[in-house]
Amino acid sequence: MTTHEKAIETLRLKGHRLTPQRLIVLSCIAAGGGHKGVDEVFQAAKKAYPYMDIATVYRTLHLFKGLGVVTEVAIGDRLHFELTDPNGHHHHMVCRVCNGAFNLSPHYLAEFREVLNSEFGFEPDLEHFAVSGVCAQCQAAGKTKDTGPDDSTHNKEVHD
Repeated sequence: MTTHEKAIETLRLKGHRLTPQRLIVLSCIAAGGGHKGVDEVFQAAKKAYPYMDIATVYRTLHLFKGLGVVTEVAIGDRLHFELTDPNGHHHHMVCRVCNGAFNLSPHYLAEFREVLNSEFGFEPDLEHFAVSGVCAQCQAAGKTKDTGPDDSTHNKEVHD
């Protein structure tokens, strides 16, 4: 069963109607993988269903997030959404220059969790975690937060 199919099944099992609007928003998020901004979801949904409005997209994303069907990721100053990985959590490194999001395996955070727990008695919520910094491509191009992005940068890509 695909992640998209599992999301539909979750909606059914939790007693939510599978309205055309919900199915379209879900399909828009699933299409092409990666993280989608609200505007990107809205524009794609409006193409599929001309009567779609932005409020419906926001309400639907809020519902999906509450059900654990989608995960919200802050990339730059905007929220993006992706289908929640049913096989476990993954984390992100977000480039503050180009706004690229790079997946980070959870095993990198295991030691961090252990240190916080053993030294501070603190159990962190790391189900979804994003680390901000500058990616290798931007560093190689001499770009920093101060120089900012330009049109040649690899904006909003998601890298594995």
